[in-house]
Amino acid sequence: MAAQAPEMEVPKGAELLQAQADLWRHTLYYLTSMGLRCAVKLGIPTAIHNLGGVSSLADLAAALSIPASKQPFLGRLMRALVTSGVFANGGKNDSGAELFGLNPLSRILVDGVVADEHHSQTSFVLAGTSRHYMEAALGMADWFKKDATGPVPSVFEDVHSASLFDESTAALDPELDALVTDGLAAHDNLGIGTIIRECHDLFKGLESLTDCCGGDGTTARAITKAHPHIKCTVLDLPKVIDKTSADGIVNYVGGDLFHTVPKAQAVMLKLVLHHWSDDDCVKILTQCKNAIPSREEGGKVIVIDIVVEPSLGPVMFEAQTLMDILMLVFTRGRQRSESDWHVLFTKAGFSDYKIVKRLGARGVIEVYK
Repeated sequence: MAAQAPEMEVPKGAELLQAQADLWRHTLYYLTSMGLRCAVKLGIPTAIHNLGGVSSLADLAAALSIPASKQPFLGRLMRALVTSGVFANGGKNDSGAELFGLNPLSRILVDGVVADEHHSQTSFVLAGTSRHYMEAALGMADWFKKDATGPVPSVFEDVHSASLFDESTAALDPELDALVTDGLAAHDNLGIGTIIRECHDLFKGLESLTDCCGGDGTTARAITKAHPHIKCTVLDLPKVIDKTSADGIVNYVGGDLFHTVPKAQAVMLKLVLHHWSDDDCVKILTQCKNAIPSREEGGKVIVIDIVVEPSLGPVMFEAQTLMDILMLVFTRGRQRSESDWHVLFTKAGFSDYKIVKRLGARGVIEVYK
């Protein structure tokens, strides 16, 4: 005889209607992402910037060459994106027309601006909302049902038979590969000025630093500009270094951080380790440990990465957990809590660490031999 299903308390009245509204929101969140993608593809943030930072719908439509027949639909898109916090409500002009403005989020989506600390995030948006990303996310349920022996592939690998950040992505789709590369660089370089200002003592007394996976040296050059006495070396894959022109400021080394890390007083891993499994992180950290002197000699590994922490508030915690799902779907890595970081540092043979500062979703961690 089949077991009787347990009784369930069914929500009623206002609670039932609120549950339905919440269900709409969660089911349709992807439309916010698609609306954001649409805004980036149309160039709306850049257009509003060029119009002085605030614009009426008519002026925005004219700047974007939107046909008159589509203006009402553009208004509906902008209303949704203002509601979700992508753009700001700019009030009304003298004619009573609604105005749309930029806020901190949409300002980092403006292209063509040369300014300190500005790294346009449009490639991050376009990669994250691409067809290949969406298809991978749709494969999560099937992925969970499959057993795996050995290292567990990412959902992206399972769906596309390709891994992000290597040659297989380019073979899958060259345009996606370019977007992912540009988006990763913009994402990683954003906020380095804030880190340098807020954690000035982080680099105090250092004579040399190796920036692992430092790309074209944007972060290393910013450090050298603020601390001219530090000799910075960038380690990255040969395919990255070969595309980088020598600038006489930073030393570039092509290599693999799993096998060797150029010796320096400090080694920096900025938004690197969350791409890798725990076992791989221990291997990377061990190489970093071998590259630095003792704590007494000023040696340290600087880890700048997300430290998952509910006390940061619901919005920031949600962003961190979404980034963790991003890692689950597209890499073999994960986002980590402080206790997770502690385990990794201990396994890699480090004696101590301290979180120097929490900056938004990220933590700045000094790790010692």
